[in-house]
Amino acid sequence: MNKENSKKGTIVGFGVGAIFFALFFYGAQQFFKPDLESELREVALELNKQTPMQIDPYMRLDSASSKGKTNFIYYYTLFDTEKSEVNLDTVNKYLRPTLIENIKNNPDLKVYRDNNISMDYKYYDKHGVFVTEISVTPDLYKN
Repeated sequence: MNKENSKKGTIVGFGVGAIFFALFFYGAQQFFKPDLESELREVALELNKQTPMQIDPYMRLDSASSKGKTNFIYYYTLFDTEKSEVNLDTVNKYLRPTLIENIKNNPDLKVYRDNNISMDYKYYDKHGVFVTEISVTPDLYKN
C-alpha cells in the first residue's frame, strides 16, 4: 500500500473508531443519573475493561477517561504512523467534521448532547508520541 492510501486509511480509521465507540455508549444511557461525574467515570471504567482494542488495521483504542461531569476522553494509538506522517490539515478537514456530525445526529448519543458532554479524542503515534487531539464541544454539536 502506498503512503497516500495509508494516510487515507488512517483518516478513515479515525472516523470508524470514533463512530464505533459512540455506538458503544448507547448502553451508557441506562447508567446516567443525577451524579453525572460518577456515571461518566463508571462508563470509562467499563470501557477500559475491554481495552486495548484494535479498531481497524491502523488504530487501537488504548483507554478512556472522564474529566468531571463535562468531558469524556478516548486515547488511541496509530499503529503504523509516526507523528511526522500525519497531515493535521487533512485530519481537521475530514475527521473533525465527521466526528461532529456523528455526535450531532446519532440518536444513541442523545444522552451526551442532553448533558452537554464534550467528547475528546487523543491520538498517539506508534512510538507513543502525542499526535493530535480533537475536541467536540457542545457548541460544535448543538449548532
